[in-house]
Amino acid sequence: MPTVAATPITPPDQHVVTAREAIEPLYEKLELQTESLVLSAALEAGWSSDEATEALAALRLQDALSTLGRTD
Repeated sequence: MPTVAATPITPPDQHVVTAREAIEPLYEKLELQTESLVLSAALEAGWSSDEATEALAALRLQDALSTLGRTD
């Protein structure tokens, strides 16, 4: 019968990277993909690149303020 070696579990205070450091690259990749899709859709709908970029920036600002609880 095969034996199974115990897998050591690293305590949270001894992790090599933080949770943020672990997920940040994926978050940034998804953010860039989303931005590209939104801008492409806006351009296909007839918006200028400036209009699309400004609208996306306004949405990001609104989202950030909402996250911070600073919306009217």
